[in-house]
Amino acid sequence: MKKISFFLFCLLLASFVHAQQAKYVFFFIGDGMGVNQVQGTELYLGELDGKIAIAPLDFTEFPYATTSSTYSATNGVTDSAAGGTALSTGKKTMNGVIGMEKDQQTPVASIAMRAKEKGFRVGVATSVSVDHATPAAFYAHNPSRKNYYQIGKDLFLAGFDFYAGSDFLDPDNQGKSESLYSLAQKNGYTLARGYDDFVSKSDKADKLILFQTEEESKAHRDAIPFAIDRKEGDLALSDITRAAIRFLSKDLSKGFFLMVEGGKIDWACHSNDAATAFREVMDLNEAIRQALQFYEEHPDETLIVISADHETGGLVLGTGEYALNLQALQYQRVSETGFTSILNGLRRQTGNRVAWEQVEEALKANFGFWNEVKLTEAQEKRLRDVFDRTFTGESVEMEKSEYAQDEPLAAEAVRVLNEIALIGWVSGGHSAGYVPVFAIGAGADLFQGRMDNIEIPARIAEAAGYVVE
Repeated sequence: MKKISFFLFCLLLASFVHAQQAKYVFFFIGDGMGVNQVQGTELYLGELDGKIAIAPLDFTEFPYATTSSTYSATNGVTDSAAGGTALSTGKKTMNGVIGMEKDQQTPVASIAMRAKEKGFRVGVATSVSVDHATPAAFYAHNPSRKNYYQIGKDLFLAGFDFYAGSDFLDPDNQGKSESLYSLAQKNGYTLARGYDDFVSKSDKADKLILFQTEEESKAHRDAIPFAIDRKEGDLALSDITRAAIRFLSKDLSKGFFLMVEGGKIDWACHSNDAATAFREVMDLNEAIRQALQFYEEHPDETLIVISADHETGGLVLGTGEYALNLQALQYQRVSETGFTSILNGLRRQTGNRVAWEQVEEALKANFGFWNEVKLTEAQEKRLRDVFDRTFTGESVEMEKSEYAQDEPLAAEAVRVLNEIALIGWVSGGHSAGYVPVFAIGAGADLFQGRMDNIEIPARIAEAAGYVVE
């Protein structure tokens, strides 16, 4: 009887929690974050604690957890535009299309738009450009994710309260049209550059756009720095999330919907850079902690959902030895792209007459090779061969991934460290692997059983009381 009574109590408790409408909704999307990106990060953290065990991330301990499929309307493997559209609208579309049916003509409203219609305050934030595929899917309608200027204009048509990211990718239509910065001002938006600037401007702003500093955008306007490369003063995803919560909370009576994308998990995985990818997952977890602090203050009215648009790279944890050596990744201190910058600096300093000894010192300092991380003769030869091939001529063919063009030696160093960590990759593209779904709070009990990505926004809408048609 005690067991039956307890079971009935749990059912009643679940019914009560579900009955509470989610007034404050957080939707975190880890772009490219498959189950192994999450599991790998936890196993890595476990090894750093000296254990063969996971060290849980905050969001993996949410009471509801399941998986989702991600295929698009026309492809077994989705891209971020179709994946983002599925997560934002509950509709599958063809790859490359933003906020439209697969006919590339019929616009579809997102849950963010539905939230705005219901009177909620709305925010869309990301660690990449605000007009990139995933954030764009929440406010724009376009047959091509590459139409960045037109997507940027849709941002103002949607009229959400808060937007954040690195910057606009194409702010003036390649010099042919009025600047999006000018349009922002005309549409009542205050533009803040960096977190300190946000703090100084946010109280007086009706609507706000938060970007990184102009100096940082001049160097890399397409994204904020990888967590592994971050310097003091750089904008972080946790800063963006904290700013979004602060701004949307100016009038808590209205409730809010906030989507936050950890966009550079995907970028690291396109480069097959495991150390950088795991740190990006950890960085997303830091952003989610901002939402958890809010949840602790408003537990009966807050819903937090975590998922991903797709998996990237076909990450494999274990390469045949029935073992892992993930702790070796701690000695990588920059991303593959960050090490490319270091090598480029050596080229400039020496007039492109870089000595192997200089590169060897850089590899020791940034990957721990020969010191903390021992190399086999074959691995050392691979590094030296790439050096001989790429540092002795006038030009070098860079190694390309989806979002980077890196020095071949930087890519080879990452491959060697992955090999030592016993990590494998299937490709530099997306896969159709399951992605995780985690939920906590009001309506979180809706997130049970195997799901498809289009069910996620529908269940968020049900929990919050707005409709996705």
